[in-house]
Parts: sequence; structure tokens; C-alpha cells
Amino acid sequence: MTTRPATPPHPFDHRMAVHSSDEEFLATALSFLAEGLTAPDEPPPVAIAAPAKLDLLRDALAGDAARVVTVPHTDWYTGSAANAIAQAAGYLAAHAGPGGRIHLLMEPDWGGRAGRSARESAEWIRYEALANLLFAPFATTALCVYDTRTAGPAVIAAARRAHPDTEVYADPLLVAAELDAVPLPPAPRDAHRLDTPDPDAVRTWAVARGLAAAEAELFATAVAEAAVDPVTGVLLWGEAPSCVCELRSARPVGDPLAGFVPPPAPGPAPGQGLWFARQVCAYVDVRDDAAGTSVRLQYA
Repeated sequence: MTTRPATPPHPFDHRMAVHSSDEEFLATALSFLAEGLTAPDEPPPVAIAAPAKLDLLRDALAGDAARVVTVPHTDWYTGSAANAIAQAAGYLAAHAGPGGRIHLLMEPDWGGRAGRSARESAEWIRYEALANLLFAPFATTALCVYDTRTAGPAVIAAARRAHPDTEVYADPLLVAAELDAVPLPPAPRDAHRLDTPDPDAVRTWAVARGLAAAEAELFATAVAEAAVDPVTGVLLWGEAPSCVCELRSARPVGDPLAGFVPPPAPGPAPGQGLWFARQVCAYVDVRDDAAGTSVRLQYA
């Protein structure tokens, strides 16, 4: 018999709800927001969802609508999964009550970026899993809502393993390790080689591959920030906007949360290492192996 892992012993209350109609969404959302409205020492609860659902929600809330903060999910989820971590951390710092107390109803944009590919969806599942560790110190209550009309069955099944209130919840580090076990496509044989992650050389290459000067500057800085000394090899390939750099190092990173923990400064800014790289690039894959580590960055 499979034993369900114990719910993590920390204040962060990370829940999941699945619905297949607007009526089911409203029933779930109204109950959750009512809980937030009556919670002591908390600011107004927040609903982050599809714009059409927010319209329905405001109508259903009637007089309580002014007491609930509503944010279109297209305004909240504007970039990568790592950007979503930064958005949530920033909002908690600016608006949450003591200890991070606040109720957040959250619906990723599965009809947009989050659902545009299996690769992108996998990164959002990683975010959902690691959120249990990243926000563990906060007394935040988050309800992630999944609409079967926009999030497919494979995504919902994977998301269940990232939420402690389900019967299939799995250790976040196990979920991350399983995602990392999926092999990355090999670098092309004609990839451009550099001895070091020299920002000038990376910038020049990126401009030649079609990135605008400002984007090339960001990409080159991200590469330099992601470099793990000692760097033993640098490969560059692709065309704008999907320029890719892979860095090899003899030293393993050894930390699944590397680059996901928000720094004290609001950033992103140079000097923040992998955090900066994850904020700038669509994908940053860190893979340790017997020979060290590889860090692969894809700009878009």
C-alpha cells in the first residue's frame, strides 16, 4: 500500500481545486474568498484569474466586491515560471499581513504562455512543487484553481502531485528530480564554441543571430551570471529569439532551488547569479552529472 507523504509542517497552506464549469469555479472561489474576508490580521484576499471569470466573480460578490482585489491572470503571469515566483514574493512583501498572511486565489494562464507547450507546462509544475519550499516560512493561503477546459488531464494529474492537500502529493524535490530526468535535446554539432563565457563575445554572437542589442545585452549578462566556476566549455546555438547557451563546469551546483530563492534586493539585477538568469531567460536548466554540471539558458 502506498503511504501518502505527510503534509509539510510549515505555515504555507497550498491547496488545489479542479472545476469544469463557471458555476463550479464560482462556488469554489466564493467559499475561499469568504474565508479570507473573515480571517483575522489579513489584508483583502486576492483573486487572480481569467478576466471573464473575474467579471463573474465581481457580480457574484455584489457588495463584497470592493473588499476583494482582482487581478487578470494575464497581468500577473507575464513571463516564465520563475517570474511568477518573483511576482508572488514581491506581492507578499508589499501587501501581506503579519507573517505573510493573505489569501490568494490563483489561476495560471493555461490558454496562454503556461499551456503553450509541454515544455512550458512542465516548468509551471516545477514552480507549483517548489512553491511548497520557497514559501514555506509564510502564513499564506494559496488556492490554485485548474479549469479542465483549459488545463488538460496530464497537467492536472501532474499538478495534484505538487499540492499537499491531494492524496498523491509528492516531495517537491522528487518532482523536480523527475522533471530533470527528462533528457534535454543535444547541442547541435555546429554549435559555436567559446573558451569562457565572455559577455562581449556572447553579445556579439547573439546580435549576429538576430537578437536586438538590448536583448543581446540581457542574454550575455544572464550567461555570465549563470556561469559556475570553473567553466570548462561554452556552446552557443539557435536563432533569435530562441538563442541558447550551454555552460559546462567541473563543479556541481547541488541545489535544486538554485536561482529560485528571491534575493533581498527587488531586482532582477546583475550580481544575483542564477536568480537573474531565471528572470531574464525563458528556460534555465541546471543538470548535475558525474562530470560536474551543465547550465543551459534559452532566451525565449
